[in-house]
Amino acid sequence: MDFGDISTRGLVLLGCGKMGSALLQGWLAGGLAPDAVHVIDPAPSDWVRAQGVHINDALPADPAVVLVAVKPQMMGAALPRLQVFGGGGTLVVSVAAGTRIAAYEDAFGAATPIVRTMPNTPAAVGRGITAICGNASATADHLALAEALMSAVGQVVRLDGEHQMDAVTAVSGSGPAYVFHLIEALAAAGAAEGLPEAMAMQLARATVCGAGELAHRAPETASQLRINVTSPGGTTAAALTVLMDPATGFPALLARAVKAAADRGRELGA
Repeated sequence: MDFGDISTRGLVLLGCGKMGSALLQGWLAGGLAPDAVHVIDPAPSDWVRAQGVHINDALPADPAVVLVAVKPQMMGAALPRLQVFGGGGTLVVSVAAGTRIAAYEDAFGAATPIVRTMPNTPAAVGRGITAICGNASATADHLALAEALMSAVGQVVRLDGEHQMDAVTAVSGSGPAYVFHLIEALAAAGAAEGLPEAMAMQLARATVCGAGELAHRAPETASQLRINVTSPGGTTAAALTVLMDPATGFPALLARAVKAAADRGRELGA
């Protein structure tokens, strides 16, 4: 993994909760030296303490990257300590949901290269996907460095601009919750058909996880995979008649759900 000049200049990680820890684990596994990482966190976990990184120590004078991984409501108290790194020499990368680039430009200055990212919770197992976009001061090299950092926890896609971030939040940021609810609903439906609840949940979890892995590995499109498992006139076809109903099925339901999430994201960022 190419960490640019982080190895010599250092990286400041503000916040090392679940997402920050997942990123840190990926960076260290990718070859980044623990001594290059400076963690700022009021209550670092035992795991973080055991990694050999700097924790709440003096910060480097000119870090290559400041990565902000605190909750948005903690931003006001956390950012002032880092404002000294504004002005252009340090790349600021945000994984904080809902905090727009303009907020970081207010804190660090518009000349500071800023990359906003939106990862999702499967990052905890190295199977996340992150969307990124930068401000006007973020160069191709800055975006490449941000992409390298975020690829430690999964795939990375680049957006045309920040205007697409609310849609990303609604699809992949919030999307794992939709899948978890699908597991709940599928298990409940199985129990309603006479299966023991524990068995129905085991079947539902394994089915969703297995289908997801097949979709990940297979070269076919999702549509083709669906066709492959659907025999004309069979049981799957009967179920899909319900699920694919244009008025009441998955397409209409998910369109409404994603729109509701995107609209809420726009409200929170206004």
